[in-house]
Amino acid sequence: MGPFFDILKFLYFYVITIYFSSYFFLSESLFSACKLRRQFYLNGMYKPGDVILGGLFEVHYTSVFPELTFTSEPNMLSCQGFDPPGFRHAMTMAFAIDEINKNSNLLPNVTLGYSLYDNCATLVIGFSAALSLVSGREEKFLLHENCLGTPPVVGIVGDSFSTFSIATSDVIGLFKMPIVSYFATCSCLSDRHKFPSFFRTIPSDAFQVHAMIRILKHFGWTWAGLLVSDDDYGVHVARSFRQALAQSGGSCLAYSEILPWGENSAELRRIVEVMKKSTARVVIVFAHQIHMIQLMEEVIKQNVTGVQWMASEAWTTAAVLQTTHHMPYLSGTLGIAIRRGEIPGLRDFLMKIRPDIYDSNNNGNSMVRQFWEYTFQCRFAPPPSGWLQGGGALCTGQEELANVETEFLDVSNLRPEYNIYKAVYALAYALDDMLHCAPGRGPFSGHSCATLQKLEPWQLMHYLEKVHFTTPFGDEVSFDENGDALPIYDIMNWQWLPDGSTKVQNVGVVKKTALKGEELRLDEDKIFWNSNSKQPVQSVCSVSCPPGTRMARKNGQPACCFDCVRCSEGKFSNETDSLECTSCPEDFWSSPQRDRCVPKKTEFLSYHEPLGICLTTASLLGTFICAVVLGIFTHYRSTPIVRANNSELSFLLLVSLKLCFLCSLLFIGRPRLWTCQLRHAAFGISFVLCVSCILVKTMVVVAVFKASKPGGGANLKWFGAVQQRGTVLVLTSIQAAICAAWLISSSPVPYKNTQYYNDKIVFECVVGSTIGFAVLLGYIGVLAILSFLLAFLARNLPDNFNEAKLITFSMLIFCAVWVAFVPAYVNSPGKYADAVEVFAILASSFGLLVALFGPKCYIILLKPERNTKKEIMGRGLAKSQAVSWLFGPSVCVQCSALIKMWIHRVLVSLVLTWVFLSIIHHPTTALLQYSATDLLWLRFCLAVSPPVALYFYLDVTFKPRRRP
Repeated sequence: MGPFFDILKFLYFYVITIYFSSYFFLSESLFSACKLRRQFYLNGMYKPGDVILGGLFEVHYTSVFPELTFTSEPNMLSCQGFDPPGFRHAMTMAFAIDEINKNSNLLPNVTLGYSLYDNCATLVIGFSAALSLVSGREEKFLLHENCLGTPPVVGIVGDSFSTFSIATSDVIGLFKMPIVSYFATCSCLSDRHKFPSFFRTIPSDAFQVHAMIRILKHFGWTWAGLLVSDDDYGVHVARSFRQALAQSGGSCLAYSEILPWGENSAELRRIVEVMKKSTARVVIVFAHQIHMIQLMEEVIKQNVTGVQWMASEAWTTAAVLQTTHHMPYLSGTLGIAIRRGEIPGLRDFLMKIRPDIYDSNNNGNSMVRQFWEYTFQCRFAPPPSGWLQGGGALCTGQEELANVETEFLDVSNLRPEYNIYKAVYALAYALDDMLHCAPGRGPFSGHSCATLQKLEPWQLMHYLEKVHFTTPFGDEVSFDENGDALPIYDIMNWQWLPDGSTKVQNVGVVKKTALKGEELRLDEDKIFWNSNSKQPVQSVCSVSCPPGTRMARKNGQPACCFDCVRCSEGKFSNETDSLECTSCPEDFWSSPQRDRCVPKKTEFLSYHEPLGICLTTASLLGTFICAVVLGIFTHYRSTPIVRANNSELSFLLLVSLKLCFLCSLLFIGRPRLWTCQLRHAAFGISFVLCVSCILVKTMVVVAVFKASKPGGGANLKWFGAVQQRGTVLVLTSIQAAICAAWLISSSPVPYKNTQYYNDKIVFECVVGSTIGFAVLLGYIGVLAILSFLLAFLARNLPDNFNEAKLITFSMLIFCAVWVAFVPAYVNSPGKYADAVEVFAILASSFGLLVALFGPKCYIILLKPERNTKKEIMGRGLAKSQAVSWLFGPSVCVQCSALIKMWIHRVLVSLVLTWVFLSIIHHPTTALLQYSATDLLWLRFCLAVSPPVALYFYLDVTFKPRRRP
């Protein structure tokens, strides 16, 4: 475009130099008068008035450049190809001025006139006409006269082409002459710095581009081709379209091509081949009718079908393309069209046109005369040579327009005419506002007002920027800061009817209002689609990504070419074509479809699940058994076997065991603050109470047998009933103090743990202080080991029913359970840690209950004959009733190897329970997730614990005793 603008600038310089130098060229009367250097012979119309408005129209659609020999005066360019719609545009301006002159409320006492010129679709002619409008066409003026009065024209309506408007506004803008275009859409003309006096009543290409993009988005067309003309209009549109498309997102261009001017079949062939190879089924064309005519010939030649065309306003209503030759390919086209309006009285005004009414000159340049000759195929006198001889007719000027078919009288689709109508009225309302200025309150220096006698064009500019009115058709007209009117477009659809006729149907509107912004309304039921399915075509590079996925752009491809990638776990997308997946909030997780977030499942050791039910049942069963045993002991409290075993401590031991069973229920159910604080405290105090009773009983047993020796009676004073109670109280109080310090310093609290599982929330109680929890367990362990050691030392004391044996065995079970508990608890997450702890509590409690009270209940209930003082104090009885009750009478006579096997099974079952709980938590990788420490514990429990346990058991229970 650089060379083009260079040529354009040279043309400006040349024309301006030639034209304006004529005012300073002196004739023979050097100091008396000036005359024009060159007269431009232009096709035009003129009507006098107090104020003159200029107009530039395309009445002819081509021109012929003369041969320049410079041996004689060069001839003017010759205009050819009369265009009836272009002439209708010019007459619409004449009609608007005539209507304003008849309106007593608008510009009263002021008569508007007009000076209209034909640009012949040629820049040089159009530019010359604009200069003629600005400077006037008086051939001569006297130097001594004052240059006062209104300028030749106060405003210009035109031009129709963007390129012509750029050239005209660039120069006429120097005079601050207002120019109101009705058809120039280039967005570049909105630059107020370059074109300060330019206005227009047609929307700019910027809005047309936005309208096109809104239609693309409405039908989901994200993959389209773009064709533009090789001129200012096309170049600026292409730039604006790319920028707007990038800003809107979601759509992109498959290709962008420039349609050449003139005959260039090779380039057109290449462009059509690009269209055929592309997967884009939508083609957007910003070009002129001539470009589309040439392009469609190549499209038809290559038989390119299945294309959804989108037309710019330049060719949306082009009747030359709505033929049976083109409609198989162009039917279904959607286009942006200039707003259609109604102008009452225009047809009647056109019907009254007569050559003798309007301006005519001797050169035959009157546009009315040319229209008359074109319409009636005649010539006014004097006719060209040979015209009459060839059978041509002379025009009389009395021919009737009603007797001929001419598109000039077709006012059913007034689009450019409606914009011309609004442009004339805009200038008229600006003049009217100017003339209503109150003296002393004007907008100019010194609060002055402008007058017709001293009117400057820039003064009219002030009022034109502020003009605001409503047309009879109901459309508001005003200009923004860039000189653009409120944009509005009709959306048209090319329909091929069954009878072979064509129709351009209005199917919607796109507009911009001050309140609602851009607005698109479409009546899809009226749209005709050129496809077998009668549905809109699909034009996408990649199918839309559904909710639950995100777009992953393909390398080296446009933005709308992508793959759909499923959102990862914990993320979601609830929109189509989402660019990113959004992370779910902390307490939520993505649904299986990844299209929404759902609340995470909550997990805790519940009363309703099988594991919780089993543990609850076991806890209640243990509590019930303790109650039964307590009842039995209460009922038989006077019997020797109850009295011989320190009945007070036995009752207290049963109560503590009952509390141990019940405290396990605090580990089941949804964790709350009070349960978290109470569970470990109740567990710790209950077990210390229990083990303290066992420890005191063991100490009493040892003290009693020590007292039987000479000089040992003094030891008994330290183990009276008060001392026993005090010892239990002190030992239990120490644990209570530990729990109190723990709860005060760092209390256990409920916690939502999201680290174990991604899709679950594990409700658990965090211990708060690990040291506090360790001290609690350690204190229990110290008392248990101390009880075990004392019982072990008392294993050989003489008595048929030495309770130290039972205490030793119960403490062995207790220690084995809690040794296995530590690694299982550490490696079990969430509710399984609670389950392990409950299992350990229940297992150790049942072990103590069965080992300590099972043999006694056996004798009380099943062997009452042995519940005598004689039997208790007798000698040579069975080895131990505990063995008979625990393992059956046959075990007493079997070999010790069988007993060893049963003890081995009991301890191994504890280890297997721990492994089972771990497998529940890690069903696929349980064995792989054991650490070296875990494996060491497993090996220790399987290989070391059973032999050690067997040794202790055999040594305590089956070792032969000597009589004293």
